[in-house]
Amino acid sequence: MKNIFFIALLSLLAFNCKNKAEAEIKTIEVATTNTAQKLDPNAIYAKAEFTVEGMTCMMGCAKTIENKLAKMDGVKSAKVDFDKKLAMVEYNDAMVTPKNLTETVTLVSDTYKVSNMKTVEHFSIE
Repeated sequence: MKNIFFIALLSLLAFNCKNKAEAEIKTIEVATTNTAQKLDPNAIYAKAEFTVEGMTCMMGCAKTIENKLAKMDGVKSAKVDFDKKLAMVEYNDAMVTPKNLTETVTLVSDTYKVSNMKTVEHFSIE
């Protein structure tokens, strides 16, 4: 009886694995929009550094603030250093003001506070 059960089990395993399911590949067309910002090559870009208080983590807080600043119209680059609580933004001064930068940060969350806003020639951390 044990031999019959063993042979049946081996037969089941041997023949059952031959019908391998192939992955189905589907092509889906997705409409894309060009969200890349167009930077004016003739614009005058200013650099601002400011302290951001209230950040509790690098990925959730600092990266969120950095992404919000970078997506602003007229912003060429944005970097937020969580350890130093420092934000560095290069922006078109005809389109963006330091007040706009402050509002963008504080709109991300009520816990973030901007202080020591200053325009600089070169960022202190590069």
